[in-house]
Amino acid sequence: MFDFLKKKTETFTLGAPVKGKAVPLQEVNDPTFSDGLLGKGVAVVPAEGKVFAPADGEIAMVFETLHAVSMNADFGAEILIHVGLDTVTMKGEGFTGHVKAGDKVKKGDLLLEMDLEKIQAAGYDTVTPMLICNTDAYADVEGLSGKDVNPGDDILVIKKN
Repeated sequence: MFDFLKKKTETFTLGAPVKGKAVPLQEVNDPTFSDGLLGKGVAVVPAEGKVFAPADGEIAMVFETLHAVSMNADFGAEILIHVGLDTVTMKGEGFTGHVKAGDKVKKGDLLLEMDLEKIQAAGYDTVTPMLICNTDAYADVEGLSGKDVNPGDDILVIKKN
């Protein structure tokens, strides 16, 4: 009867940054990610070496070693995409950047390329976490895992306070 008094929750959905198998963040073999120290999110075990923008927004930072990129979605989420575990030690070897800080991107734009074979040959896990670093600004951040995904497929649902 008083449905008009109920506040509608605004929801945003991010696309998968890479093609592969979506897994819960808790399964990532690094407590920085699995314990949510940097925020809630989801991870993908990549099947291809291309990383795409999960939403429209602006690139905040491309790490010098090209193993990670952060961006601010147009709706306010601070997104971190981290390619592999401990891949920072590769010092950019096997990575190619396609964007720089300040670039405006659309969902699906190519951000980075990675040589999965080179990363694995160096002994590193290629799992690619995607985190919402300002998780506290939202009512809920929920990863949609346990499925194969293509770039852009729904993988993370964010509910505004």
